[in-house]
Amino acid sequence: MTSDPDRSARPAASMPLEAAEGVTGAPPRAKRRGAGRDLPAAILVGLGLGAALLASLFVVPQAFPVLVAVTMVLAVLELTRALAQGGLRVAAMPLLVGVIGMVVSTVVFEVEGLLVSTAVAVCVLIVWRASESMGLTALRDVAGGVFALAWVSFLGCFTLLLFGLDQGPLLVLLAVLGPVGNDVGGYVSGVLFGSHPMAPGISPKKSWEGFAGSLILGTAAVTAVGSFGLGLPWWTGVILGVVLVIVSTCGDLAESLLKRDLGIKDMGHLLPGHGGVLDRVDSVLLAAPTTYVMLEVLLP
Repeated sequence: MTSDPDRSARPAASMPLEAAEGVTGAPPRAKRRGAGRDLPAAILVGLGLGAALLASLFVVPQAFPVLVAVTMVLAVLELTRALAQGGLRVAAMPLLVGVIGMVVSTVVFEVEGLLVSTAVAVCVLIVWRASESMGLTALRDVAGGVFALAWVSFLGCFTLLLFGLDQGPLLVLLAVLGPVGNDVGGYVSGVLFGSHPMAPGISPKKSWEGFAGSLILGTAAVTAVGSFGLGLPWWTGVILGVVLVIVSTCGDLAESLLKRDLGIKDMGHLLPGHGGVLDRVDSVLLAAPTTYVMLEVLLP
């Protein structure tokens, strides 16, 4: 649900990743405008994902935990395959069981259920790997598995915690609109005006002009839903919107750095024009817990 302009123009497979993306310097302005992203497919897929989310939030709310579980299962599978590119052998089965257990526990027992199920999932992961072999490689594999649980499953379950609160569907929508505004505003502004790279060594396509567009659209969207949908003070929406855009940008850059270290272009190829599922939800995974905590701080 977020967009990383770094994903929009992918180098040919025969070219080195660093050379193709221009790591040593900002890509020419003309190259940024000629992004190779399949924009029509990306728009159609984005609209479909948005429709599925809205339907699960407001039409068939019983389906929302299922949607979260399916999304996290797909994201975990993508992440285990990506980590394998870096030499980590992370067992998928205990991770998938952990995802389902954490979703069910969070829905039934809320925060306490999430904490306990996360601890149990980590223990199962350690025992599972230890039953195969021990040593330095096993420790690295366990660390990779714990990272997958913490990043995808634990942070993703905060969408369920938001959903369980009063006006939960609107709170989830609030958490998603920050990354979506960051996505759309950053892409449009970056393509039209981008000339100053934000982090050329990590994501050469990101620009400060794009970040300005992200701040404007993301903050406006969050403030509108917060004020008109939830009745929050306008200043709460502004603060939350700015924080969510910053967090979403950090999520994009963090995943770009991980993919660069692993030597891959996308986490997956399930979503045409977007990449993988994890490429779409990377920012939401940080935005959901940020929204949960920020609302507790701003409106205890």
